Amino acid sequence: MLQESFSRVYLKFKLHFYEKVFQGFENREATLTTVETFCMEIIYAMNRPTVAEFARITNISSPNAAYRINQLVKKGYLRRVRSEEDRREYHLEVTDKYLRYYNISNNYMNTVMKRIEERFTPEEIQTLEKILEVTSSELMPEVQAGDAAPSPDEDAGG
Repeated sequence: MLQESFSRVYLKFKLHFYEKVFQGFENREATLTTVETFCMEIIYAMNRPTVAEFARITNISSPNAAYRINQLVKKGYLRRVRSEEDRREYHLEVTDKYLRYYNISNNYMNTVMKRIEERFTPEEIQTLEKILEVTSSELMPEVQAGDAAPSPDEDAGG
């Protein structure tokens, strides 16, 4: 039952995102391809990875990673920022253009969160928060996402 409930929620978030992406498909210049969308989501979740870190997590060659990154930089969704610690290394940062694109799903998540706050007691919300935090920090050790990723709302101006 829990797995089915979680799966339904996860699928509804994805379905809403895809619906919104396709609604604006014709009006967007330099639209992201499916693979590019996945690459951007990975880079955003990793919170400023290096090219080598991105290549490792996606299990692609460095030249293939460099090609994909160059395409995303050209389209304005990504930028390379020289590392302060190692000047030979570059970190990948998402741009405001990507954050506006990403906010298609994030805005809906905010809507659902507001509905949760209206529907449940503060104690129930606190329990849900704790369950989600433990799930992220302890029960998913295989996934090394950048937990300190900036809030898209703050970066994209709301």
